[in-house]
Amino acid sequence: MLKRSIYLRIVGIFISIVLISLFVSFVITSLFFPEDTGFEEEIIDITTGVAGLIESAEADQIPGLIERLQEFHFNVFIEGEDGLVYATDNPGVINEGAAAGIHRSGPGTPFVYQDAYTRVGGMPIEINGENYTLYVHVDYEEEEQAVRKVILIALLLVLITGSLLIVLASRYIVDPIRKLTGAAKEIAKGNFSTRIKSKNDKSEVGELIRSFNHMASEVEKTDQMREDFVSSVSHEIQSPLTSIRGFTKAIRDEVVPLESQKEYLDIIYQETERLSRVSESLLQLASLESEHYPFNLVSFRLDEQIRRVVLATEPQWKDKSLRIHLELEPILASGDEDLLKQVWLNLISNAVKYSEDGGEIRVVMQKEGEMVKVSVSDTGKGIPEKAIPYLFERFYKVDKARSSSTEGTGLGLSIVKKILELHNAFIDVDSKEGEGSVFTVTLYRSFNTTGEK
Repeated sequence: MLKRSIYLRIVGIFISIVLISLFVSFVITSLFFPEDTGFEEEIIDITTGVAGLIESAEADQIPGLIERLQEFHFNVFIEGEDGLVYATDNPGVINEGAAAGIHRSGPGTPFVYQDAYTRVGGMPIEINGENYTLYVHVDYEEEEQAVRKVILIALLLVLITGSLLIVLASRYIVDPIRKLTGAAKEIAKGNFSTRIKSKNDKSEVGELIRSFNHMASEVEKTDQMREDFVSSVSHEIQSPLTSIRGFTKAIRDEVVPLESQKEYLDIIYQETERLSRVSESLLQLASLESEHYPFNLVSFRLDEQIRRVVLATEPQWKDKSLRIHLELEPILASGDEDLLKQVWLNLISNAVKYSEDGGEIRVVMQKEGEMVKVSVSDTGKGIPEKAIPYLFERFYKVDKARSSSTEGTGLGLSIVKKILELHNAFIDVDSKEGEGSVFTVTLYRSFNTTGEK
């Protein structure tokens, strides 16, 4: 209904414009080119010519001459002292105004009388030495009707042709809107792969189609991310729930010996902790992605923060006999201290987790102008090159490069990236299989109250 309404409105507007234009043209033409324009001089010439013919003709030839002139739409009347002497049809065109004007004009001087309906030329003449008054009525009615008919037909042709062209042009304008409406309905149904073919059109309609296609692509990506996220969350939650359900059923049914129940209860406890970590990570990630996350800006010693994180993870790297090498410059930075602490804790914990026993972890920090770079490197198995672009996606795990028994939610690096985005910072990864990995964070040393540089 909307489509039809727009189409009819466009056609109606264009046809109204055509009709108004024709009416205005008619009015302007009538004002500036009145009907009597150019007629007076022509009637004078005709009257003078007819007078010459009659004065030069014999008296007995005058009736035939008058009848012959009538064939050319000239009605000739000759008036004497006793009234009309010679006359053709319609003598009523001679009125007092025409007669008075001719009598005032004097001998040899033509006079033209015209009103809304009559155009009469006249002048005194002499026939056989006697004075008469000549009236010549020029009948323009047929010519005027022919001209009006031609003009009317031309205007009708302009109206019909213009209307047809407007109908076709309106379809050309409305058709992209119709396609957009149909595509929008498909998007609403969940068909996010819908696209509209667009020519190289640089008009507003072409820009609208390109914007719609871009929006559809983004919606499709978002929907795919949502599906992947739901699938990943379901997997991460279902796996520990399955273990918990199985072990609790076994204990409840007394399938597990009493001496082994503690071991099973420990597994159940670990799985509940894993569920807790997943839920906490999801909540934090959702909070970070919201527009209202509180950004607590403070100034602090960045080198001291990293050093405290390394000490906090000491039980982990000592348990694997790892060597820790620190190169930290004294640097005062500003940002959200708690969030940045989580970045270093996650990167260092990952380095410890994926390093072989007896390996080495290096944490290097250095200033580069207004920026500071912090790199965390390990001597683990490394990451396949094809997996690096997906490291920061939610729940992504590199099974080939990391042991399947390694604990983790797959959300840590996603959280790291989001925290760094809040600080206008970014992270790079350099890794080779069998040689270890290097995660390098680049951030500004100072921020304003909105978390921007």
